[in-house]
Amino acid sequence: MSLQLSLLPPVAPPTDFIEDLRRFSLDGAETVEVEEGGLRYFVNAFWTAGQRRGHSIHEISYRACFKSELPGFFIERLTSPGDRVFDPFSGRGTTAVQAALMGRAPAANDVNPLSAMLCAPRLDPPAVAAVAARLAEIDLSVGVDDPNEADLLAFYHPDTLRQITALRSWLLGRGDALDSVDAWIRMVAINRLTGHSPGFFSVYTMPPNQAVSALSQRKINEKRAQTPVARNVPAIILKKTRSLLSDGFPAAHPPAILLTGAADRTPALADASVDLIVTSPPFLDVVDYEGDNWLRCWFAGIDPACVRIDKHSNIVSWEAFVRRAFGEFARIVRPGGFVAFEVGEVRGGKVLLERHVAAAIEGLPFDILGVMVNQQVFTKTANCWGVNNNKGGTNSNRIVMAVRR
Repeated sequence: MSLQLSLLPPVAPPTDFIEDLRRFSLDGAETVEVEEGGLRYFVNAFWTAGQRRGHSIHEISYRACFKSELPGFFIERLTSPGDRVFDPFSGRGTTAVQAALMGRAPAANDVNPLSAMLCAPRLDPPAVAAVAARLAEIDLSVGVDDPNEADLLAFYHPDTLRQITALRSWLLGRGDALDSVDAWIRMVAINRLTGHSPGFFSVYTMPPNQAVSALSQRKINEKRAQTPVARNVPAIILKKTRSLLSDGFPAAHPPAILLTGAADRTPALADASVDLIVTSPPFLDVVDYEGDNWLRCWFAGIDPACVRIDKHSNIVSWEAFVRRAFGEFARIVRPGGFVAFEVGEVRGGKVLLERHVAAAIEGLPFDILGVMVNQQVFTKTANCWGVNNNKGGTNSNRIVMAVRR
């Protein structure tokens, strides 16, 4: 299908934004603008490739999350303080947290309740002293028997597991009495469950954005000739708390709206109430969110089998999924509001999801302004839709830019 672009005439922010992309230069590189398949591409390094350049409060791990510079780029250029910024596929909450840091009104949704647990505490964090005082109040000396203990001992020393199960039991037992300090401790503990350094509760394992199975962990232990060592759970939580807050607290911002459910049904958001959406949906079935998060869900008391994360093995069902989401976006985004829809690079660039987004939203009240391709190194302009950085995998951010008519 040949798609026709229509740049909006008089809507100031989007048209100014496109001109900004054309003029943009980071470290002297100019934006390359090309057309292919009915879409206009803007190719450049729009933000740094350096690690940990964002605010420290973003530094929690989650599978397939984008860097805070991505939503920050759009929030800075397309919104004003107090505007509503929404991510319907929130993950760890990067867009919402960045919106709060910039004084905007955060809104986030995800089908996994784990998302709100990771996001909400970082929007309005407690003081370090309050976290330390609460940890001192919790008796971690008596663990709780758990049917998963045999599997969990593949990751944890028995003394560490005792502390973890005691903390988990205490948090789950708080129920409606769970306050902002408890929620912060739970968020940090979820993030420290497994990793590959002494800053985590576990023995050496996979990177902290995914948890391997107990069987796989036993194989790792055997291969590395390692056994779990004892960790001090409260000390690790407090150290990570100080690290997350080392750059300070979010600015004053309007109250957040945090939802758990499908992206095509967000009734808590009023019609035309959203100024900007920055999001990255589930791609084709390349990430096992349920498998990656089984240990986090266990700690949080979530049954991962009940979390119906969208998985699409074919492009037809994925397009239908995108269209349903944009149907809801048409209701909640104000006229002139903007959608930045990051689709990454999948299957080695052989499947260009941005074109399927364009096909999916045909007939809906959105105009596609183009596709922004953020990559630090690219070879030929003509290859901007199939770039290879010699390492494979996802090597660029590819963002469909649409504006609500």
